[in-house]
Amino acid sequence: MSNEHNHSHNVENYNKAFGFGIALNIIYIIVEVTYGLIINSTALLADAGHNFSDVLGLILACGGAYLAQTAVTKNRTYGLRKATILAALFNAVLLLIAVGAITIEAIRKIIEPEPVGGTTMIIVAGIGVFINTLTALLFLKGSEKDLNIKGAFLHMAADAGVSLGVVLAGLIINITGMYIFDPIISIVIVVVITIGTWGLLKDSLHLSMDAVPRSIDYEKVQSYLSSLEGVKEVHDLHIWAMSTTEIALTVHLVYIGIYERNNFIKNISEDLYHKFNIVHTTIQIEDIENNNCNQNQF
Repeated sequence: MSNEHNHSHNVENYNKAFGFGIALNIIYIIVEVTYGLIINSTALLADAGHNFSDVLGLILACGGAYLAQTAVTKNRTYGLRKATILAALFNAVLLLIAVGAITIEAIRKIIEPEPVGGTTMIIVAGIGVFINTLTALLFLKGSEKDLNIKGAFLHMAADAGVSLGVVLAGLIINITGMYIFDPIISIVIVVVITIGTWGLLKDSLHLSMDAVPRSIDYEKVQSYLSSLEGVKEVHDLHIWAMSTTEIALTVHLVYIGIYERNNFIKNISEDLYHKFNIVHTTIQIEDIENNNCNQNQF
């Protein structure tokens, strides 16, 4: 017997936020590259490259969110929900690639410091802090419930942090004239970004392997099902993520006695949703007394 909760509030529409973030960041990248070339600032150019990777990440996240809403087909009975998990995984990989590029550039500049225009760095990077912070705030609420939205939020928050580092570097360079502070601050930012991204990478890879979501305690679910009146045995219990927001469960329950089939299954499904946020359940009852296996849809 299968039961699925389709609550519209579970999947929020972030299309406008994605579009706004992508448009603003593309404009900013053009400005950053232009001024980076004018003042010969590798920090601005590196930041622009990092922003560009994040724009690609936003496009992936947006595409994943769109694909998750597509209708099911005969060949894809869950639709394209899994696309949100893959988008989060690709987002994490892109972030780590960007971090690697920043690290290489920072090491090069530590070895061979180059003069840059500190004031221009402050102004251009300051604009980046504002744009990326504003965009990140658009995804803040959704990042608590959706791994795909969390990926977009981390991208924008990381961009704001990198731009802030460039602002600080510009200030210190103007005050001290020591250009080495530029790559030193970049290395600090790299460490912060890597810590945040590593968690996203682990979670998205975990879900892409159909493992039990970290928000679910497998033993507690099993214990709940075993505690149900009349249930003698629980087996073939599988829990996995259909998307970054939807969790599914299938299970066989060995039942002894007489029961009201529809209400029994419905109550279990409702409990699994309210207790564990499992939205899609398929429960098969194995009736020992009647030697009968009951499986129905409603």
